[in-house]
Amino acid sequence: MTASGDAVVAAAASPPDQGRWRRPVLTGAVMAVLLVLTALIFFRWGSAGAGEPAAARSPSPSPSAAGELDPAEVYAALAPSVVTIEAVDQATDSVSATGTGVIANADGVILTAMHVVSGAGSVRVRFADGTVSPAAVLSADPATDIAALVAETPPTVLVPAVLGDAGRLTVGDDVVAVGNQLGLTSSATVGVVSGLNRAANGMDGISLAGLIQFDAAVNPGSSGGPLVNTKGETVGIVVALANPTAAGTFIGIGFAMPIGTAVAAGGGGSGPQQ
Repeated sequence: MTASGDAVVAAAASPPDQGRWRRPVLTGAVMAVLLVLTALIFFRWGSAGAGEPAAARSPSPSPSAAGELDPAEVYAALAPSVVTIEAVDQATDSVSATGTGVIANADGVILTAMHVVSGAGSVRVRFADGTVSPAAVLSADPATDIAALVAETPPTVLVPAVLGDAGRLTVGDDVVAVGNQLGLTSSATVGVVSGLNRAANGMDGISLAGLIQFDAAVNPGSSGGPLVNTKGETVGIVVALANPTAAGTFIGIGFAMPIGTAVAAGGGGSGPQQ
């Protein structure tokens, strides 16, 4: 720096004829310095294969999938469409069994598990808004353990669930189960799809096939409830759980009938046929 500074001062004090030849010398010195700096920068960032410029190679975050909901949002979307189903003993007018159902279309058709209403003297439905109504069984299919109901006096405003495509599910997908397990109404549990196209025995001992296996907690009372994906779409109807004991409670494996199969068996709703 001192030498360069002296050269600048000398050039400024020299006669005009001497300054003309000193300027190219100074310009050449500056250019040499710039070339050295450029070479150093290139060696530091570009010449070594392991050198990684942070700006060029730092990973960018991946955006979340469009339209996906968190569990609270899934529950909020489904809660108005979920009903409590009560099988009533006509002789005593007492509730002999409870389960869950989901409003499948604008006509008020309710899908549930057939074993919830099988053998019931009468059926009663409680809607999310508090409306209670007797219900008639429109259809029942033992091969899928699916039944379709319709309330005699439904609420003025019905909120049908959005039905999805169970054929798009993959193992590991997040799901939410909504139901009335163990008498705890409108419960939501969270898990993942843990298997597809499974076979299991239903609550009535009938062999069921083509089931969605999942690990969101379900228990007696959950039967007939919706299994919901992260878009808030109902993709299955809960029909069974696995337990090697006679307890009949959840140990980590539940099963749902794909919604398209349930719709076809119940003869109501609308959606893709699986």
